Amino acid sequence: MPTTPRRGRPRIYGKKIKLKTLFKEEEAFTRAPSPIYGERNVVLRYRVINLYWRPIGCLVRFVLAIHPTRGRKILLSTDLSLAGLQIIELFAVRFKIEVRFKQAIYTIGTYAYHFWMSAMTPRPRRCGNQHLHRKSQSYRDQVRRKIGAYHAHIQLGVIAQGILQTLALRCAATVWKRFGSWLRTIRPGILPSELVVAVALRHSLPLFLADSPQDHALTNFIRQRLDLSRHEGASLAAA
Repeated sequence: MPTTPRRGRPRIYGKKIKLKTLFKEEEAFTRAPSPIYGERNVVLRYRVINLYWRPIGCLVRFVLAIHPTRGRKILLSTDLSLAGLQIIELFAVRFKIEVRFKQAIYTIGTYAYHFWMSAMTPRPRRCGNQHLHRKSQSYRDQVRRKIGAYHAHIQLGVIAQGILQTLALRCAATVWKRFGSWLRTIRPGILPSELVVAVALRHSLPLFLADSPQDHALTNFIRQRLDLSRHEGASLAAA
């Protein structure tokens, strides 16, 4: 910053820094055991530095990590209260999180919601803003009901995924027995995925409906909601 005042708005950003050049300052790095899951007796080096990042216009915490086998990585976080090792640990579990999102989308359909509101005012494709403060109270209530349907759909998907994961952990042998299909990666001791559990439940559903008592609450709930116009619904009703 200049020592003497200048006309105009003061500068927000200082001298531009290329992050890769910070790896050259080896004395600024700290050695620590790796916080990455599954790693033992692995020591990495890391450096934490807070810099203003122009794309978002605020202070960001950058973590420069040097791993003995994974190489050099640059991580960032807008949460300045996190320590460097915490940021590295959080980024390490991103792969697991992405796998869970993939299972939620393609196996369960958690985010595949299509709740339309016939009363909604048509908007141009590139402008989806709804000025709700200009609408009536009944219109706003309908929008809230629609958003509530989104939230309920997602919550039910999350619950369903949790049930599938619980069955995979606690009933792995039964799941593989009821799977009834071929999978090249089936090996002793390998837990089934959410997809395998879903297929096993689908295959065992007719047997469950046939063997359950007539006053079984879950059986009656499913039977009352079968779509008899589809082949799957007619087959389950026959069971």
